[in-house]
Amino acid sequence: MSGSTRCSRPTSARPVPFARARDRLDTITGVGKRAAETIIAEIGVDMSRFPTAAHLASWAGVAPGNNITGGKRGSGKTTHGDVWLLDILTQCAWAAARTRDTYLSARFWRLARRIGKKKAAIAVAHSILVICWHLLTNDCDYDDLGGDYFTRRNTDRQRDRLIKQLHTLGYRVTLDRAA
Repeated sequence: MSGSTRCSRPTSARPVPFARARDRLDTITGVGKRAAETIIAEIGVDMSRFPTAAHLASWAGVAPGNNITGGKRGSGKTTHGDVWLLDILTQCAWAAARTRDTYLSARFWRLARRIGKKKAAIAVAHSILVICWHLLTNDCDYDDLGGDYFTRRNTDRQRDRLIKQLHTLGYRVTLDRAA
């Protein structure tokens, strides 16, 4: 899941004008006006040529690889794609990672702990491109989910993780539901 969109009207067949599309993409965390212009220059505003966001990500070269054969996992390296688009999306991902209390920042740091900062930046670049596809396809505004999205999504997991962490520190914990 990557960001929420708020549709102003139903999907239409006509493309969004360039200035309005740039302003829509500019609302994404980490994407500035120049970056939005570059993204539009590379992918255009008519998303009808990409049936899904996954098709766009694959074309752009930010889709994760899926090399599994015989039960063994191979390389998950991304495919070759549009180098200019990949470059600007990666820069936007690094900018989004340095923001406070945003969905993309939370996604970056959540992934960076596990897979490293460079791979996390590519994953966030993928998320930004998926958000761009949704905004241009549905003619919607971007609505950030917030930095606490992953905590709110599964509160039981968060509670269990914190209890386990306290147990490893040597504390015994009992929980009582607050009023």
